[in-house]
Amino acid sequence: MELLVASAIGILTAVGIYLMLRGRSFPIILGITFLSYAVNLFLFSMGRLAINSPAVYSPDANGYADPVPQALVLTAIVISFGMSALIVVMALRGYLETGSDHTRLSAMEDDTGQSTSPADTPPNPRDGERA
Repeated sequence: MELLVASAIGILTAVGIYLMLRGRSFPIILGITFLSYAVNLFLFSMGRLAINSPAVYSPDANGYADPVPQALVLTAIVISFGMSALIVVMALRGYLETGSDHTRLSAMEDDTGQSTSPADTPPNPRDGERA
């Protein structure tokens, strides 16, 4: 069981880091999401995987499950949901402002793979509509 959980955490971490190193915003968002899943699973496994143990101490039971990792995971889920929503909105705003979802600031690549500087890109027609 421990080997399965440890390998799942390792795979989620590797996929998250790989996606975070991509050059577009959507894979970066997915990478952050996978990395937060890996952290949540790691925090949950830190409370020792106890089967059929009560959540609260009972004199009848042999032991009890630790509620602190469960509370940490619930808090981390809420924080990661809010962070993911913020990053999606920021990525959407960046796409609407620049017309591209590239994350590199120095140069952008068009569909042919040619690198162009931001000064060579045509102006956005919506820029004139702002007051």
